[in-house]
Amino acid sequence: MSEIRENKMGTEPVPQLLLSMALPMMFSMLVQATYNVVDSIFVSRINEAALTAVSMAFPIQNLMIAVATGTGVGINALLSRSLGEKNQKTADEAANMGVFLAVMSYILFLIIGLTVPEIFMRAQTPYEDIIAYGVEYTRIVTVFSFGIFGEIVLERLMQATGKTFLSMIVQLVGAGINLIFDPILIFGLLGFPAMGVTGAAIATVGGQIVGMIVGIFLNHFLNTEIRLSVKEIFRPKLQIIARIYSVGVPSILMASIGSVMTFCMNKILMGFSSTATAVFGIYFKIQSFFFMPMFGINNGMVPIVAYNYGARKKQRIMDAVKYAQIYATIILFFGLVLFEGFPGWVLSLFNASDHMLEIGVPALRIICTSYVFASYCIVTGSFFQALGNGVYTLIMSAARQLLVLVPAAYLLSLSGNLLLVWLAYPLAEIASVSMCMFLKRRIIREKLTF
Repeated sequence: MSEIRENKMGTEPVPQLLLSMALPMMFSMLVQATYNVVDSIFVSRINEAALTAVSMAFPIQNLMIAVATGTGVGINALLSRSLGEKNQKTADEAANMGVFLAVMSYILFLIIGLTVPEIFMRAQTPYEDIIAYGVEYTRIVTVFSFGIFGEIVLERLMQATGKTFLSMIVQLVGAGINLIFDPILIFGLLGFPAMGVTGAAIATVGGQIVGMIVGIFLNHFLNTEIRLSVKEIFRPKLQIIARIYSVGVPSILMASIGSVMTFCMNKILMGFSSTATAVFGIYFKIQSFFFMPMFGINNGMVPIVAYNYGARKKQRIMDAVKYAQIYATIILFFGLVLFEGFPGWVLSLFNASDHMLEIGVPALRIICTSYVFASYCIVTGSFFQALGNGVYTLIMSAARQLLVLVPAAYLLSLSGNLLLVWLAYPLAEIASVSMCMFLKRRIIREKLTF
């Protein structure tokens, strides 16, 4: 093994290190959350059908993000651990195979984009205007999804080596392009034709593609702890791919479960009205203001835990988890305050009708009670992934969303009372936290014995 110098993840005080790693990612992910919300705000100005269609397209978008970020988690864990073990060869191989997997993932979703969108939309709603908007949007974001796969994997390479400022630049550039071109392409400003939902989709993929290009440049010239090579990228190393996916696949499946849950909830809510489905979509957009920064904390924590696991420094691992939990809880507290105190204002951002306010105000107040437990479960899940036990995170997520949330929502919907359906969220979170505590104690006993 070639010698490489000690990384800051093994030496710098943990509270400051976690903040220095997480803050750039929190900021950039907050910007991403902003453009997701602004995107829907602009779409809501077309009409409610367009807003509902974009909400119904979310499961496929989320599936793409799941594959990209799950692969990124696997790359991040292997690359960071290899650096902690001073194994430069494996670190380089992890980086190159990460880019290879991004290319393969795009090919898969290109095929999906050419074949699935109309079938997918018709499975959720009988309304032709919603179907037309949804097919239009989904086809563009899948066929041109090479941008999102390239952008996410390349910025994860920089996260894994501790260069979170460079990672932030990639995300900020992509988000900025989207924010600028959303109103221009949707409403036809500055001489551009008004393209409606198509314009929103083009602005989204355009931002992702530009972010990917910036990521290529920054990795090539400034990320000196790894070496990317086009020749090595297209020489698949099955052992490295298996190690990446041993962590990444549970993460992909976990996030994909979110797509299945959203699809099922859309079906359940459409049984009440398309407005109920639109409210659910609005909630998902707004909650990203709090969950995205929290995921930024998790993304900052993962390489710290993985590196110090490789370096066999237990106290630094436990400190990273403790401080991540504290910071995440503070963030979700602000989310709880917003949804409990100002739900009507939140919905008014999306051109809410009186009927939407009637449905949405109690919905937001009920759903956000789950935040009391959510931060603990999410941080602990990332702790499992960093130690190479992503299957524990998968078990937790599957149990919460598919064994509790969706069945509870369906059973409560049989009452004919929409208000009761939202109670499925806090019920699922209570079930999840008990399982999470049990698995955390178990993995500490099994893995952190040094």
